[in-house]
Amino acid sequence: MISKGAAVRCAVGVVGGLMLASVGSLAFAADPGDSSGVDVKVDIAAVEHGALSLTVENTETTLTETGTTAEYRQFTGTLPTVTVTDTRTDVPEGVYWYVVGQAGDFVGTAGQPVIPATQLGWTPADVFDGAGEVGGGGEVVPASDTPTLPGNNTGLASGEDLLFLSLDSAAAQAAQGSWSTTAALKLKTPANVAPGSYHSLLTLSLFEDTY
Repeated sequence: MISKGAAVRCAVGVVGGLMLASVGSLAFAADPGDSSGVDVKVDIAAVEHGALSLTVENTETTLTETGTTAEYRQFTGTLPTVTVTDTRTDVPEGVYWYVVGQAGDFVGTAGQPVIPATQLGWTPADVFDGAGEVGGGGEVVPASDTPTLPGNNTGLASGEDLLFLSLDSAAAQAAQGSWSTTAALKLKTPANVAPGSYHSLLTLSLFEDTY
């Protein structure tokens, strides 16, 4: 068994040995010109400031015949739910956004004559926004319909508002939130329209602008 005194002497000897080794290393000079580098790395995460985005619930919808008369044929359906989400934390005053829908002509899969996009109309649903900043677009009826508002029988050939941030006052600002809407679709054709399958691409685009 090692006595307490011996244990102390061993510990002192180890410390002394370390000190001597350290001192000894100082006696050796490095070769002139020797160098070494350390590759220092760091990963810096992006700071999230949010985004303004547009999503559409589905990529297709089907119109079915309803309301046809002896003078014309009519087909109706529903636009899939369209949602605008604004999660930005810093939006300058006076910046606003809006969603526009524009349809292409209905093209027949068997080479039928096209049905002009002017014959497709919509009635956007009401948007219930507690702050009153976001509203839905107005009704647009097919070109062959009687206008329900001055000049609104243009169809969707040239692009019409579906959803927009209202700027009723100079203080209106793009507040954070999420807003959704849909629209009732209506297509009118002549009574003698060629039978068969048709399709049209209705493009929904989100824009941002300043006033």
